[in-house]
Amino acid sequence: MKSTTLSVGAPIEARCTKCRKNTGHIIVTMAEKDPVKVQCNKCNRQHKYRPPITAKKPAGRQTADPKVAERKEWAVLRPGMNSAEATNYSMTAAYKVQALVNHPVFGLGLVQRVAGPQKVEILFEDGKKTMRCK
Repeated sequence: MKSTTLSVGAPIEARCTKCRKNTGHIIVTMAEKDPVKVQCNKCNRQHKYRPPITAKKPAGRQTADPKVAERKEWAVLRPGMNSAEATNYSMTAAYKVQALVNHPVFGLGLVQRVAGPQKVEILFEDGKKTMRCK
């Protein structure tokens, strides 16, 4: 969409202040070689030219998918769990860290931490879930 010579009426890629996205624009006014005012092709709003924003590269190494790490943690902890000792999950019950819970949908889980008032974080086979409690 870039034009080699910029002039009034030429298409240009710019950041729209209303759409908040990089969209196609038409140059409305120029100052020497730089566009000053543009009109968005999507919302038809005229605004000051803002160059398009490029996606930022993540700094450093990519972190692993947290779900994969949670499943690995589950695989390590599962052999030591006795499902007969698990209590059935209830939103009105109070739970302590390391307590075994049997949930009707998610299955067997281990309370990892108390996440705040009336919330616990439980590790299930599918991953960690924040659940309501007393």
